[in-house]
Amino acid sequence: MLKAFPLLLLAVILYNLIALGGGAIMHMNIQDALSYNHALNIKLFSGDIWKFSFGDFMVLLALGLLFVEVIKATRTSSRQILNHGLSMLTFVIALIEFITLKNFGSTPFFFIMMMCLFDVVAGYTISIVAAEHDLGLGRQASP
Repeated sequence: MLKAFPLLLLAVILYNLIALGGGAIMHMNIQDALSYNHALNIKLFSGDIWKFSFGDFMVLLALGLLFVEVIKATRTSSRQILNHGLSMLTFVIALIEFITLKNFGSTPFFFIMMMCLFDVVAGYTISIVAAEHDLGLGRQASP
């Protein structure tokens, strides 16, 4: 059953926990937590200061999960159809949250939402191409 679970839902759930309940835990506004006001400052050898915020971490986490989702999409099984459906549901929920809920209109959540969309489109596309290869569709008869 875990193979059908869309991993990007974990990033959406984590963002929900922070946005909806994180203010009480972190004692700060979610926009401040995601911005560079509360960032980890890392001094590089060049002398530059690299600011790494919690929003950057969320995007990095979602990118890692997206990579795993794309790898999972290469499998051709009935579970993948369920995974694609749940991925679509995850994107729709993220889109509704982005448009309607306070604290979700941020750049990190927008990127997470776009990764959910990419997961849906890539998943269906990869599955169709894999099915064509499995069934031998698209081959032309040799003369």
